[in-house]
Amino acid sequence: MAQPRISKVKRRKLAIFLRCIVISFFAWLLFAISSIQTYTIKAGISYVNIPEQKAFHPLQSDTVSVRMKMSGWKIFLKKLYPDTPHVQVDLSGLKTKSFIVFTNQLGYINRQFPADNQVVSVSPDTLFFDFSKQTQRKVPVRALYSMQFKKQYGIIGDTKANPDYVTVTGPLEDVANIEYLETDTIRGTAVSSDIRTIAYLNKHQKNNITIYPTFSEITIPVGEITEKVLELPIRVENGGRYTTVRTIPTKVKVTFLVSLKDYNKWTSRDFEAIVDMENWEENKVKTLPVIITKVPNYCQIISIEPQNIDFFVRK
Repeated sequence: MAQPRISKVKRRKLAIFLRCIVISFFAWLLFAISSIQTYTIKAGISYVNIPEQKAFHPLQSDTVSVRMKMSGWKIFLKKLYPDTPHVQVDLSGLKTKSFIVFTNQLGYINRQFPADNQVVSVSPDTLFFDFSKQTQRKVPVRALYSMQFKKQYGIIGDTKANPDYVTVTGPLEDVANIEYLETDTIRGTAVSSDIRTIAYLNKHQKNNITIYPTFSEITIPVGEITEKVLELPIRVENGGRYTTVRTIPTKVKVTFLVSLKDYNKWTSRDFEAIVDMENWEENKVKTLPVIITKVPNYCQIISIEPQNIDFFVRK
């Protein structure tokens, strides 16, 4: 059966119709991304102008919903690359009251965003605070790092912080639970020399405490490392109930990494290798695993030969 043919006039009308649809779609899309719309985002909050001699507990979450006007194009980008901005809240008003109203700070909040993003409202609109006794405490600084070293290089000594203690001020119940403060993570790749850097201290989202100073100079000693091999005598633990316990062999060979400057510093007296007879008594094993119970700082065990040993027991 012959299929009906579409005339040139109909094909022309169909092409014009499809062209109009495409043009209408792009016109709508251009209008949508250029028009100003209302969009709500989640934002974290931090505090500034904290009243002196006052310690406080926020009585709500540390995130708020910010409703703002922005172009459709920016809304599209926000959805494509979502992020969580931070909003600073001015607490100077807490000198005379125990709450802060966002409506009264919209001008200050709008200055924290680009000029073409207008903040309309924040939810919740009111933040409430509970005041308590303020205290101070000195806590040690702990450096966090995540580094990749150049081949045959590594950390060869203690990490130092200057200052190594900082003063934490805030509510008694919060300050009492802080044993130490960590720095932001120090990162590096192909590291082959000492690291000296300024690292800021991490509050771990405790916005109601202050730290002085807010940073510390961190020094991490880095140097070349190499392999060293030592023979260690094997010590038998929990073998006192037997007349004799003899291990075969009586020594093990330990290979470890050590810095070049400390190569001659460490001897077999600085390590300890043991076998535990309780493992034989409980599990009736035929061989005993060698356990290294003493290793100097910044020495890394690579291998133990043999890892398991035979033994004879005389009761």
